[in-house]
Amino acid sequence: MSFVLDASVTLAWCFKDESDVRAAKALGHLSSTTGVVPSIWGLEVANALLVAERRGRVSAAEVANVVDLLRELRIEIDPTPRETVFGPVLSLARAQKLSAYDSAYLELALRVGLPLATLDVRLAEAATRLGVGLFHG
Repeated sequence: MSFVLDASVTLAWCFKDESDVRAAKALGHLSSTTGVVPSIWGLEVANALLVAERRGRVSAAEVANVVDLLRELRIEIDPTPRETVFGPVLSLARAQKLSAYDSAYLELALRVGLPLATLDVRLAEAATRLGVGLFHG
């Protein structure tokens, strides 16, 4: 079954000190199913990798390995038109007290009716309040 994949899960694959069983299960499922992400996902993950590299947390070679992995995975990027960003995403962020970034994942999960894979506690709580299933693997 497909699921909406958020950046917190993706980044747990990238940093050894952030490894998590739920993230590992999500990665394993991507060999047989598709992860769906909002258009912000790539920029969010790339920025986190870049900041980690600049701070010496990971090397450029490690970032290159992660990028190769991400390119190979079955991840579908859902376009997020500005009508969605300035409509439902902004409204959800306001109502659920989330960042617009987190709200983009929640809006996508609501719209496509898929469970959400996240390690973000506040986002998971908002998803639960709104009846969005959480991916557990």
